[in-house]
Amino acid sequence: MALKEHKTPLLDELEKGEWPSFVTEIKNCASKNEMSNDLLGLLEKSYRERIGFWKHGGIVGVMGYGGGVIGRYTQLPEEYPNIEHFHTMRVNQPSGWLYTSDALRKLCDIWEKHGSGLTNMHGSTGDIVFLGCTTDDLEPTFADLTEAGFDLGGSGSDVRTPSCCIGPARCEWACYDTLAVTYDFTMHYQDELHRPAFPYKWKFKMSGCPNDCVASVARADISIIGTWQDDIRIDQDSVGEYSDNGLDILRDVIMNCPGKCMEWDGKTLEIDNKTCRHCMHCINAMPKALRPGTDTGAVVLIGSKAPIVEGAIISSVLVPFWKPEPPYDDLKDLMDEIIDLWCEEGKARERIGEFIQRVGMGNFLDAIGLEPEPAMVAYPRDNPYVFYEDAEEE
Repeated sequence: MALKEHKTPLLDELEKGEWPSFVTEIKNCASKNEMSNDLLGLLEKSYRERIGFWKHGGIVGVMGYGGGVIGRYTQLPEEYPNIEHFHTMRVNQPSGWLYTSDALRKLCDIWEKHGSGLTNMHGSTGDIVFLGCTTDDLEPTFADLTEAGFDLGGSGSDVRTPSCCIGPARCEWACYDTLAVTYDFTMHYQDELHRPAFPYKWKFKMSGCPNDCVASVARADISIIGTWQDDIRIDQDSVGEYSDNGLDILRDVIMNCPGKCMEWDGKTLEIDNKTCRHCMHCINAMPKALRPGTDTGAVVLIGSKAPIVEGAIISSVLVPFWKPEPPYDDLKDLMDEIIDLWCEEGKARERIGEFIQRVGMGNFLDAIGLEPEPAMVAYPRDNPYVFYEDAEEE
C-alpha cells in the first residue's frame, strides 16, 4: 500500500544547515511507516497554522502498571488516521546508558514491529523513549520488552526512573559507584516506580563527582553527588609542567577558585582544604596534577525542580557526607521517612522542594528526625526576631 505523500516545505527548512535534523530522521521512518508519515503531515500543519494539534493527557497504560506510558491523541484523527493514537512509552534505561549492540538491535526491532520506529535516546529523565504507539499495541510491545530484559520506566506521580552518570565505568573522578547505587535504587523502588501514589513526581539522580554530569543539582528531588572529606591530592611536578607549558595558574586557576583557598608562588601550589568548595575547577584545569582525596563518598541534596507550579529550585544539602555501602539501608530509611511525610502532608502536584518551602526546613527536619547541620544553611540568619526553641523552653 502506497503511503500518502505530505508536502513539507516548512519542515524542509529545518534540514538546511550543518547540523543534524530531527526532520530527516522522521522522514527516514516515514518512508516505510504510516505513523511517522502522518506525523510529518501533522507537524507541517502545526508549523503552518502555528498551533499544536494534540489533545491533552488521557489515561492509558499496560496491565498492572500505572506509569510508563504517556497518552497522546491527535485532534485531527480524520485527517491523520494513523496517529489517532500516538502514545509515548518510557523504557527503563541501563545504568550509565551502557548497551551492547545486540540490546540496541532488539529495542529497534521491537519498536519497528509495534510503533512508529521513532525513538529519543534519551529523554530528559533518562529513559529510552519510544514515540508513537497505538493503544492496541501497548501490551504486545510491553511483552516483547519484558522478554528482551527491559522494563518500563516511571511517569506520573511516582518515582521516576533513576539515572546516573557513567561513574567508575569510564570516569576517573567518580567518588562512588553511581552505577551500583542507581541499579539498587531502581530495583528497590519498583512498586513506587510503576504505581503512582505520590503527590507528584520524585526523581533520584546520581553523579559521581561535583562536576555533576547529569545536572542532578538542578533537576532531581534527591541528588546524590560524589565528594571527598580529605585533602585534594597534588603532584607538584605536574603542576610545574602545566606552568611550563603555558597555563597561567594564577589567572586561570587561582583567580577562578570560589573558595579562594589556593596559593601559587611559581614553584609550589598550596591548597587550604578547610575552605575548599569542592567545585572541581582546579582539578578540571590540571587533571594530571590534581585529584580528589581518597576518603570519598557523596553529599545528598534535596528539592530541585524546574519552574512548573512554583519557580525553579536548586537542591539544598540534606546529608553533608554519606558513605554509599550496600545495601544502602541508611539512606533508604531516610527516604522512607521523607516520602511518608510528603505523602501525608503534601498537596497535589507539589514537589518535595516546594513542600519544604511551604513548611520550612526546620519543621521538615524535625518531622523526619534529622538533626540540622551548618552545611544545610544557605546564608546566615538576618532576622533578629527569630528565637531558638531552647530559649522558649527555658
